[in-house]
Amino acid sequence: MSNLEKHPSETWVEWDAEVFGTPGAPEIIEAREVPLGGPRAMTVHRTLPSKQRTMIGAWCFVDHYGPTDVTVSGGMVVPPHPHTGLQTVSWLFEGEIEHRDSVGSHAFVRPGVLNLMTAGHGISHSEVSTSATSILHGVQLWVALPEASRQIDPFFESHTAVPTRIDDAELSVFVGEFAGVSVGATTFTELIAAEIRLPAGGSAELPVRRDHEYGVLVDTGAVTVDGVAAARTELVYTGLGRETLTLRAADAPTRLLLIGGRPLDEQILMWWNFVGRSHEEIVEYRAEWQRESGAGAAVGETDAAPAAATAPRFGASDHHYEGPPLPAPVLPNVRLQPRRR
Repeated sequence: MSNLEKHPSETWVEWDAEVFGTPGAPEIIEAREVPLGGPRAMTVHRTLPSKQRTMIGAWCFVDHYGPTDVTVSGGMVVPPHPHTGLQTVSWLFEGEIEHRDSVGSHAFVRPGVLNLMTAGHGISHSEVSTSATSILHGVQLWVALPEASRQIDPFFESHTAVPTRIDDAELSVFVGEFAGVSVGATTFTELIAAEIRLPAGGSAELPVRRDHEYGVLVDTGAVTVDGVAAARTELVYTGLGRETLTLRAADAPTRLLLIGGRPLDEQILMWWNFVGRSHEEIVEYRAEWQRESGAGAAVGETDAAPAAATAPRFGASDHHYEGPPLPAPVLPNVRLQPRRR
């Protein structure tokens, strides 16, 4: 189900055909390695946000991980932590992750099934790879909620991906509508996401929208996107104005992740696990989480926790998790600034 119709106050830039002109060459966004976790940190490859780009459509965060042997890495162990103003999109290629959150959801992330958590006003959750997992491999993505929707009550849902085929490519569409198939996941802006698999040497010409921008993340193998070569972990940004997108696999089977959507014409401010609009909002979210989670303020900090709210923003901190929730990091000694696309 799409929530686009529920928010008539949401506005978009009107993209007239003359605005697009001739699309330029796709742009390569290289991943940076980020340790996730404690002493046996699992390394993830992060391509959004980057210095080059904050968002693709409303997609504002892309972490790509694995394949990782959990007997070596320790797997994914993420204690309860907060989110605001976004949706988390969990998609696995291999393995299994247990999800629990403060609205009472208990679910398992498995290959082929989308887990979608809408944080809205505020939520907290934990993620732990299960004992059934030997190899962990997947992506974690975030979607920035538009102004009209970002304070909604939090909720959770899961959906089985819908398969389709274009030329040599096998697709599993798991967000939005693409190539004639759709998934009933709740969205608040125009979005799509799909896993794409190409055989060695295979190709496909994908129908895309001129008023949407797209990103192609290379999971395995190598590919050219409209003639631009991309290697594993790289994200290819297409820009606006295309009617088709041509993918060609190199000499090995290739798996890709396609994300896209209409550009979000809003500035956002991302810090830690929060998406907001101003420095003051982020300070407030952090202080509320520290108070609600029992972490308190760090030594030397001046941002005191606010008085107790009528109801906790992030819900119950008990996720049936053995151990404390994650404390927020210390805020930098500079004013946080929002960014647009």
